[in-house]
Amino acid sequence: MLSRLEEELPSNIRIKHSPRARRLALRLDPKDRVVNLVIPKGVSLNKAHDFMKFHETWIKKAMMELPAPIPYKDGRIIPILGSDRRIVINYDPSLQTTEIELSPRRLYVHTNKKDPSVRIERFLKDYSREIITDIAKAKAIILKKKIKSVQIRDTKSRWGSCSADGKLSFSWRLIFAPTLALDYVVAHEVAHLVHLDHSTRFWNLCRDMSVDFVEGEHWMRNYGHELMRYGQLR
Repeated sequence: MLSRLEEELPSNIRIKHSPRARRLALRLDPKDRVVNLVIPKGVSLNKAHDFMKFHETWIKKAMMELPAPIPYKDGRIIPILGSDRRIVINYDPSLQTTEIELSPRRLYVHTNKKDPSVRIERFLKDYSREIITDIAKAKAIILKKKIKSVQIRDTKSRWGSCSADGKLSFSWRLIFAPTLALDYVVAHEVAHLVHLDHSTRFWNLCRDMSVDFVEGEHWMRNYGHELMRYGQLR
């Protein structure tokens, strides 16, 4: 038998049971365009239902304010490193492979696929890996630190991370951010190679390693959620 919560659960709400959570919470997932209702261990579904209903206005407002998704379709415009590029798709079934070319204002896609969105995303991930790796290595050289590896992932909650053994990880979606914002995120993680904390010394180093710390941090804090809107519809 379904609980009240399960019976009245809107399509844009997803239940997340968390043994580590200390309290009920609502967390917006801009990539999947849903709100996660986080339920700690021991909290009843009825209590979670009441919590969800109490915050119904916030849920509706959060969903309405999500930027519209932009799929990889012919004529659509996507930002790459701060420059808007129009997607131009040339469909030709006689082609053997898909070739993609990036120009200052266009993303040219010559393809035998009716829907080349998967290939476009693969191209963007590879390009993101190239750009981020180059920036990270250049900053690490300045600090005289070694990077063990640089991984590119499709993360939802963290733009980057640094492990104690020098492994860096970044969201490939940073390629949609302005260069100063991407640079700030890379500087943040590279600075962790020296200070694996968020002490004053860490922030001072992060500031020194960033091309423009203030602008980069401000953009990511206020507009970072927009990076999730690209390529969601296929």
